[in-house]
Amino acid sequence: MSEEPFADAAEGAGLDGTWSDETDWADYDHLSDELGEDSVPESGRPVLAVVGRPNVGKSTLVNRLLGSRQAVVKDTPGVTRDRVTYDAVWSGRAFSVVDTGGWDPDADGMYASVTSQAEMAMSAADAILFVVDANVGVSGTDEAAAKVLRRSRRPVIVVANKVDDQVAVAGTAELWSLGLGEPHPVSALHGRGSGDLLDEVLRVLPETPREQLGGAAGPRRVALVGKPNVGKSSMLNRLVGEQRAVVDEVAGTTVDPVDSLVELDDEVWRFVDTAGLRKRVKTADGTEYYASLRTKAAIEAAEVAIVLIDGSEPLTEQDLRIISMVIESGRALVIAYNKWDMVDDDRRRSLEKEIDRDLVRVRWAERVNVSAHTGRAVTKLAPTLRTALESWDQRVSTGQINSWLSDIVAAHPPPVRGGKQPKIMFATQAHARPPTLVLFSSGFLEAGYRRFLERKFREAFGFAGSPVRVVVRIKERKSSR
Repeated sequence: MSEEPFADAAEGAGLDGTWSDETDWADYDHLSDELGEDSVPESGRPVLAVVGRPNVGKSTLVNRLLGSRQAVVKDTPGVTRDRVTYDAVWSGRAFSVVDTGGWDPDADGMYASVTSQAEMAMSAADAILFVVDANVGVSGTDEAAAKVLRRSRRPVIVVANKVDDQVAVAGTAELWSLGLGEPHPVSALHGRGSGDLLDEVLRVLPETPREQLGGAAGPRRVALVGKPNVGKSSMLNRLVGEQRAVVDEVAGTTVDPVDSLVELDDEVWRFVDTAGLRKRVKTADGTEYYASLRTKAAIEAAEVAIVLIDGSEPLTEQDLRIISMVIESGRALVIAYNKWDMVDDDRRRSLEKEIDRDLVRVRWAERVNVSAHTGRAVTKLAPTLRTALESWDQRVSTGQINSWLSDIVAAHPPPVRGGKQPKIMFATQAHARPPTLVLFSSGFLEAGYRRFLERKFREAFGFAGSPVRVVVRIKERKSSR
């Protein structure tokens, strides 16, 4: 959007870039609404679960249904472990698609939990896509899964995947033996038959989901982020009250973002568990690279992020990098120090020193000490989330900002640069989500002075838990004729 309205406002703010007590700042308040923010209400959608044994192409099919690469895909079986929800639209109808891990009734250990997640997804779905590898045919695992599906009382669509040409279509007749109706031949990789499959999905899906939580505006979106093995999935399971995400002692169990509706302090929230970030996205590879991209996208799709830090261990560079990622994305921030049941007095004193040293520029972040293992203080998360989101949504009127700014500039004028002192002529809050303060100046403002203004802005108006962006617009001098 053009910045001209702000330039015009700065021009009209006063004489020679100044303002007077008689200025009616209400005349300029509309400028802070011109950029606005995008807000997409989230209404109830019917849910489609995609299930099947490992490595039959479920995630590839999910990406085909979505029309974009959102689910993590790799040739190695077992990449998807949790149940992961995506929003889809076909022929003008919106619905949710739940990707699941490989379903194997004979699995043990962590993969038994993966199978359990798939079964939970089926129980909560309005319809089910049962994916079978047409090149392999019906396996014993497929037959066991079909037996469960026949008792599910949900519409089930059998998908014969990896049918890449017309010759392979004839081989799909064997899938009638599953007792789940006509198989639908598709090639998730190449897109063959995907349109007809989506038409069939819309035919069996109800207009509204069987169960719906939250109000018309939809629950606020919360991303759970942190490095591997800090307890993100354990925290999600504690909040949900069930084994919502797969938890294992092996770091990096979560690959895809996992989302759940959580009722916390009499309010429904949408929590998204994400993959642990080991390193920079640019230096990650393979599955880790795509998981990092999904985590970054989950942060950007959220409104507030809870950065989980292992309070029992020293802060790491990766902890600080993740906090910076949330700030750069412009999302509200809550820092939760997990495993507090393992923190003794010595560790508390050293942690305070680490915070004073390493997190001095994010003192504004909401902070809570919790334990996913014992449930300690998890009820305090909701008040801190509300505080952070209220700050993230907050707007300050143009009049209040400029009255505050006139006092600050009079007491602490901008530093001289190149022999000249810049003049700040006008200011307005251009955005909420995150709050963005735009300053119109006759010259460049040093980074240190911008940080000073941000700190004073927070002291005057709050914004606890939300980043505040300070943007400087330098007024170009009119050329003399």
